[in-house]
Amino acid sequence: MTATRPSTGIRTARGREVLISGAGIAGCALAFWLNRHGYAVTVVEKAAAPRDGGYPIDVRGTALEVVRRMGLLPRLRDAHIDLRRMTFLDGDGGTVASVSPQDVVGGVAGRDIEVRRGDLTGALYAAVRDDVEFLFDDCVDTLDQSAHGVDVTFRGGGRRTFDMVFGADGLHSRTRELVFGPEERFHRYLGYCFAVFTMRNTLGLSREITMWNTPGRAAALYAVGDDDEVHAFLNFARPQPPSDAIRTPQARQDLVAAVFADAGWEVPGMIAAMRDADDLFIDVVSQIRMPRWSRGRVALVGDAAYAPSFLTGQGTSLALVGAYMLAGSLAGRDAAAGLAAYEDTTRAFVTVNQDQVAAGEAALFPTTAQALERRNAMLRGLGALPSREERPAHSALTLPEFAPLG
Repeated sequence: MTATRPSTGIRTARGREVLISGAGIAGCALAFWLNRHGYAVTVVEKAAAPRDGGYPIDVRGTALEVVRRMGLLPRLRDAHIDLRRMTFLDGDGGTVASVSPQDVVGGVAGRDIEVRRGDLTGALYAAVRDDVEFLFDDCVDTLDQSAHGVDVTFRGGGRRTFDMVFGADGLHSRTRELVFGPEERFHRYLGYCFAVFTMRNTLGLSREITMWNTPGRAAALYAVGDDDEVHAFLNFARPQPPSDAIRTPQARQDLVAAVFADAGWEVPGMIAAMRDADDLFIDVVSQIRMPRWSRGRVALVGDAAYAPSFLTGQGTSLALVGAYMLAGSLAGRDAAAGLAAYEDTTRAFVTVNQDQVAAGEAALFPTTAQALERRNAMLRGLGALPSREERPAHSALTLPEFAPLG
């Protein structure tokens, strides 16, 4: 286990010590705000160091105000990818349309931010590392709640007691499983499976996305800059989750390869690159829907509580807003009152963003020939339309002001 210790100047609210499981976007953002409100914060992360790399992510609407209040907005603006175009191809590789990315995803040019995931996590970690204790290369093994706190046993053998524990450990949250039960109770399958990985930029793409589609299948290459590598993405529709077919890494690769076996364009090369990729991730497209985000002294935030899926483009924004609202709701309140306030003030914002996509209805990934032609006709007409406003869901919550500990 690798530990980083905080500075000695942490202000502690009534001596409360809290644990956050997960040092990703939700975990580091929550650590920042809890520290600002006077908590002594420990973050445990199973990775050996802060994670870099990863697919580009978006910060929109209400979440922009969160990062502004954190003082990170200038740094993130400097890291903005400034994607120039999205080109859509038909099954033969011919161009259907080339459009502005903002017109497709509902973003606002000049205001919304798209950055490498590692740039955002790096900025968040840098903002808290001197004030928060980090335990890397470790994770929570057991949780035992009692009247005096939460007794935690770590996988590395350590044992500690915290006033509260927060699960910020992602879609497949260990914290959620320990406290609320199996993932299947809260998992909502959206009708698609996907694979993401990096590969050589053989087409010389630059700050653009090129996407090939046939009914129920999509393959995309995403060039963040002028790099030698691009992010590769393969997505396909499947009425039921292929649980039995993806139990092993080899089985997952075989499933993807079989689905795209007769595909054209650059897809054969993408399948070959997938086989050799060291950063391959394959999963189903899904959401987490829970009736409650807390139980006793344990609460969830970000994807662990309400993953919206990448189809909404709002996972990062929900994590940032949720972290701000959770920490602020607890400030000056006991655990029960604070967690109730977190749910009351945040759930409507989460729900309206999750509801942007229904099972099997992702606009960019039509599952029938008729739906694909309708989408293509819409894309061809985008250039003749005025610039779109942001989607109301992205700014459906006005952030309250929470006074930090004086």
